[in-house]
Amino acid sequence: MKLLGMLDSPYVRRVAISLELYGVNFEHQSLSVFSTFDEFAKINPVVKAPTLVLDDSTQLMDSSLILDYFEALAPVEHKLLPQQTAARAADLQLIGLALAACEKTVQIVYEHNLRPPEKLHEPWLDRVTGQLLAAYSILEKLLANRPGESLTQASLSVAVAWSFTQFTLASVVKAEAFPHLQRHAALAEKHPAFKKYPIQ
Repeated sequence: MKLLGMLDSPYVRRVAISLELYGVNFEHQSLSVFSTFDEFAKINPVVKAPTLVLDDSTQLMDSSLILDYFEALAPVEHKLLPQQTAARAADLQLIGLALAACEKTVQIVYEHNLRPPEKLHEPWLDRVTGQLLAAYSILEKLLANRPGESLTQASLSVAVAWSFTQFTLASVVKAEAFPHLQRHAALAEKHPAFKKYPIQ
């Protein structure tokens, strides 16, 4: 089983850490959708990260779909989502906000790194930045009311998202404005699974 993609992608990192917690054996292949596009395309012509190639050569794409597959396979003691409906909805709310924050961070990074400076569309950047800050503001409030917990899909997804945004857009999302998120991610980053798959 192979996981394709770079760990500077929060989606790839989210899957790698989750698979580690599920106890799944896999090989991580650091392929970039930019610098190693052709090599990636030979395996998956869609060139989407993450791509997970199962032992029977089935290819799964999109972090949430990959993790849904392994959540279904995991024994109860290794599941990362609650089985009780209300608790599951609460965790899915956190995951949705974390993934929205990842998406908006990526959009801002791409706008600055892939578009010529004279082509930057400031109204679009302002809107996306507002969405990004809104996602983290809601997460900050929700985390304030949650006790410390072991790593779940919700807690790890939030930590991965926050670390990614701080890695790429720390000047936009000021850490000091989000103390609960900062503490949450700092604690998660000490976990062996996070250390094994650091942002690179």
